[in-house]
Amino acid sequence: MTGTPHVVSDVMTQAVVAVGRDALFKEIVRTMEQWKVSAMPVLEGEGRVIGVVSEADLLPKEEFRDDDQSLYQQRLRLTDVAKAGATRAEELMSTPAVTVHPDATLAQAARIMAVRHVKRLPVVDGVGMLQGIVSRADLLKVFLRSDDDIVEEVRRTVVSCLFPTSNHAISVNVHEGVVTLHGHLHDTSLIPVAVRLVRAVEGVVDVEPHLTGESADPGGPQAHSS
Repeated sequence: MTGTPHVVSDVMTQAVVAVGRDALFKEIVRTMEQWKVSAMPVLEGEGRVIGVVSEADLLPKEEFRDDDQSLYQQRLRLTDVAKAGATRAEELMSTPAVTVHPDATLAQAARIMAVRHVKRLPVVDGVGMLQGIVSRADLLKVFLRSDDDIVEEVRRTVVSCLFPTSNHAISVNVHEGVVTLHGHLHDTSLIPVAVRLVRAVEGVVDVEPHLTGESADPGGPQAHSS
């Protein structure tokens, strides 16, 4: 996995467990159990995503089995009450589906998940056809990049571009995803820019800048040797 930024198509799962809009309740439950998934896209036609059915959509069937639910509570939760009586995917699903395109960045996908409070996103093309699915776990795959891979990218895309005349004076070290920068710069105003760019590299956990200006006193304590 090289290059930044990575996009959803780099990490998504292409083999997706899905159901049709006419899938029956017990079929949905059996499919979830068989494939060990907690949610599935609902498709129509040749594979257009029209919704997502999850365990949360199925639970009202059990929850509202109890007749002691107060009428007041039921009025507040009309959607759940309706789902308790549903028998097919199109009645149970949450729609419209929250989806993402394959060329979206991982940051964009993560933001959609956070804002919409979902754990996975069907990946669709421009006309809504299913291409894959991306989960929270998929977004974390970037943190499996090797330290050497991150070093190479930081040096190539940040250090060499931002400091073309002094890039050899800056060392880049990475340990467990934490990037440490050492060296002297002519323009110290670029330090926060460098930190921001390094932090944007996929797989970077943190950045520790140890960069100083070239005007530092050469006779100071750092230059003293015993």
